[in-house]
Amino acid sequence: MTTTATPDAPAAAAARPRHTGRLAGLLNAAAPRSKILMIVGGVLTIVGAYLPWVTFVLNEGAYPEKATLNFFVDPFGVTGFRLHLVILGLAAIVVAALRRIPARHHIVRGLGLGITVVALINGLWITVEGGGLGAITAAEGAVAFGSIVALVGGLVTTLGADAGGIEPKPVWTWRLPWWVEWILLVVLFVIVLLLVAAVLTSGGQGGVVNPYAGVVFLSLLAALGGAFAALNASGLLTWVSAVSERHRTFSVIVLLIVALLLPLTSAGTEYWMTVASNIGVYAATAIGLNIVVGLAGLLDLGYVAFLGIGAFVAANLSGAAASQIGIHLPFVLVMIISAVVAGLFGAIVGSPTLRVRGDYLAIVTLAFGEIFVRSAQNNIGGLTGGANAIPNIPAVAVGDFRFSDSITVGGLRLPSGVLYYVLIVLLVAAVMLVFAHLKNSRLGRAWIAIREDEDAAAAMGIRTGPIKILAFLIGAMLAGLAGAFFAHKTAVVAYDSFRFLESVTLLAAVILGGMGTIPGAVLGASILFVLPEKLREFSDYRLLLFGLALVLIMRFRPQGIVPDRHRKAELTDPDVEDVAKEGPGPLPTRVEP
Repeated sequence: MTTTATPDAPAAAAARPRHTGRLAGLLNAAAPRSKILMIVGGVLTIVGAYLPWVTFVLNEGAYPEKATLNFFVDPFGVTGFRLHLVILGLAAIVVAALRRIPARHHIVRGLGLGITVVALINGLWITVEGGGLGAITAAEGAVAFGSIVALVGGLVTTLGADAGGIEPKPVWTWRLPWWVEWILLVVLFVIVLLLVAAVLTSGGQGGVVNPYAGVVFLSLLAALGGAFAALNASGLLTWVSAVSERHRTFSVIVLLIVALLLPLTSAGTEYWMTVASNIGVYAATAIGLNIVVGLAGLLDLGYVAFLGIGAFVAANLSGAAASQIGIHLPFVLVMIISAVVAGLFGAIVGSPTLRVRGDYLAIVTLAFGEIFVRSAQNNIGGLTGGANAIPNIPAVAVGDFRFSDSITVGGLRLPSGVLYYVLIVLLVAAVMLVFAHLKNSRLGRAWIAIREDEDAAAAMGIRTGPIKILAFLIGAMLAGLAGAFFAHKTAVVAYDSFRFLESVTLLAAVILGGMGTIPGAVLGASILFVLPEKLREFSDYRLLLFGLALVLIMRFRPQGIVPDRHRKAELTDPDVEDVAKEGPGPLPTRVEP
């Protein structure tokens, strides 16, 4: 394996100012000092992980596990976030010690930031719960400086990496045999599945079972964030993405199979199957909204109403005792009818787009959402149940077997709700397929043209009016499908499940994940559903932390977590701007076999 500069290196070097050579000399002189700082930071991190972290047992119980030498019999055993610190510290030492690793300073910087955040989160938590700094320093003869030493280790690691100067992100150009790349993708997707299960179940379900579930969850996110930042700086994530793109069909199939295997992991409980099913409902709905907002650029603030329309139609056609219609149709037919009815309302709501744009369209869609909520609350037509809702909706059934029952596969008993989870995974996969084909079709390109400049699109012959109505219609149909599933899964449909806040949450999911992308909508919906659930232990600070997390994500990823290439081109990477201001830097490197 060799590291070579891009072909235009000689010309670029000739055009580079003379002061660049002096800058390179200073950086080379600072390299040994930077290496020493990174290694010292890694060592301090490991030492801090093995030191005591708290001087006494907190009121809610021992935290963290094996936190102080006074209260455990295995002084050298580390678990939980302390084990994460040891791993990150060792990784920083190894990467700093090896010279031939491209962009090693950026890699160590990611590890250092992860160490810093993990130490800061747990140190602050112990300080607040323990009533002051005595909990993490010294109190009543007990000494505990683990959090402080680990925090210093993270800061020293990060500062040492920054002292190494600017390094380009390497571009890996490996091409392995197809069967090797297939095996690699399978292994990586399985690892992702295990990480998802670990994130979902970190700290348990909280509450009485584990009062520290929230901080354990945040600590794990910080450790994983540091690890992913290091992998991204190494260029490996970009290479894996390129490999996955080369084998797109295989990757999609494996990813679908891996998603269906979630019940076999630690998340295979009734609680987590319910959470995962709800995430699927939001993900399918967010993909539909992505058509309206992400592709066509039409701001819709009442989109959750289409989810509610699909749910109420399904509730009335599925044989619920409180339904005024009094008929019971098969589930598949109910889903089709729900999608069609929601689509018709979508076309009606989309018709004002022929006359209004921008903020005015947002007001129109907001008004529609409020009209739907008030109509459902007042039980207009007797189809929504009003304040009593529509309860006792029959579960999806095949013969005498209901999807709400638990099943046994090969001697392994799976919890109730697993079949609903399998159904929503298949539904989300179908919605993804529809979105992907629409985006790459003539209709999808017309939506993107309208989003970029509607007047220019009309001048090029695009019939903007009908095409915008189609965006509302198709997006509403996808939401109607999700609403029909939602009604059968929850067995009750109430108007307060479809308020304005839900529309804002869906819109935030689309923007946060990345407008115009399939993985972005799914990932955004997952984050916005999981974060509030996992942060309940923070009580009054839950929404504050939730909002702060969103602000940080959008600050450092304004184009979304998984950006569309058009959107990414519109928003310049801040790192690129910084390099441009500081003058010419080292050229990108290519790592070839």
